[in-house]
Amino acid sequence: MKLYSTNNKDLRVSFKEAVFNSMPQDKGLYMPVEIPQLDAAFVENIEQYSLPEIAYQVASALLKDEIPADDLKALIEDAINFEAPAVKLDDKTFVLELFHGPSLAFKDFGARFMSRVMAYFLKDGEQLLDVLVATSGDTGGAVALGFLGVPNTRVTILYPEGKVSPIQELQLTTNGQNIRAIEVKGTFDDCQALVKQAFADADLNNKFRLTSANSINISRLIPQTFYYFNTYAQLKKQGLSDVVFSVPSGNFGNIGAGLLAYKLGLPVKQFIAATNVNDTVPRFLETGNYETKPSTQTYSNAMDVGAPSNWVRIMDLFNQDVDALKKVVTAYRFTDEETLAGIKAIDHKFNYVACPHTAIAYLAVEKYRNENPADESAAVFLSTAHACKFPDIFPEEIAAKIEIPEQVTDLESKPKQADQLGVDFEGFKAYLLKG
Repeated sequence: MKLYSTNNKDLRVSFKEAVFNSMPQDKGLYMPVEIPQLDAAFVENIEQYSLPEIAYQVASALLKDEIPADDLKALIEDAINFEAPAVKLDDKTFVLELFHGPSLAFKDFGARFMSRVMAYFLKDGEQLLDVLVATSGDTGGAVALGFLGVPNTRVTILYPEGKVSPIQELQLTTNGQNIRAIEVKGTFDDCQALVKQAFADADLNNKFRLTSANSINISRLIPQTFYYFNTYAQLKKQGLSDVVFSVPSGNFGNIGAGLLAYKLGLPVKQFIAATNVNDTVPRFLETGNYETKPSTQTYSNAMDVGAPSNWVRIMDLFNQDVDALKKVVTAYRFTDEETLAGIKAIDHKFNYVACPHTAIAYLAVEKYRNENPADESAAVFLSTAHACKFPDIFPEEIAAKIEIPEQVTDLESKPKQADQLGVDFEGFKAYLLKG
């Protein structure tokens, strides 16, 4: 597998180099030179395969000979050791539950795969690998648990003060060992900017072996394609082959993975990018002007991103052709008031408790159907996090229905361990240099 930079299509690096460097020096993002078409017979008979088998077929098509077949199979079976069920709500409506991994969020797919890929490539005696990650909620917890105890690695997680839920914060700050957390007095965008500045800083790169665990890392994106194919397999078992995916979207890595799956040959009728009021992409698709803005705090905090990093990948997948993109991607935005109404509507209609991100994806399905009444496709809206992470959002009668997983109860007995920093890069740089 060879990759180029979205800022330089002549660049060629290996998968291993892209994983460890995370970002090209030109500040673009890595993309595969070739996006192969999966074997048509495999896609046609995909309902006969398990999730790990599907994951192996997709990963091996993309990675080629980067990891030997037996090693790749073992890596996938270790990383993707939990289910992603498409739960049927009615004949044409499904919720894809992506929160059955250890951190109770969809980012377990990317974080666990990435940590095992890095561990596979790391050799004894090599320089310590410093993993930097900015989180708006769920990424940090998934990365922390994915890398906890992995030899020769150290993870530094930056999260915005007061803008993650209490359970999310516990997942970030109670690990110890090779995981450290920094509470930043700013927004997620400030955290993300600090990480990006670190990768561009010569002093830090001379002293440390830096890489990122954010969705800018290509090894985060690849495993997220797995559950799109697996969902299609689950629907095919029920005789459904026309599908629309509604994806809660913040940094646009999740829907970017779906679009990569589409380019690999997954039959999808439409993707819906569902955002909160941090609506950079919906505004772009409406006006043609791509204009970022400072992020606004909302109930759906993992989507509070004003400058989504992965949008450049999506534009690259479509060769900057906005008209071609708009044939496949629709985008809608929703307020906190609408989000709360969506939570209540899902509970009332289906007796199902949805986190705020999931509720936004459901609202987007309803809006798409109202605007496209002739489209009778099955609609799958992605549930990206367990509802227990957002206890303060729900009305009391809905909150009472939430079952608290055992790992959350265990977290509450552990002390918080976090450093505090401002948004200035020099302060973050000094922190890293101290080791």
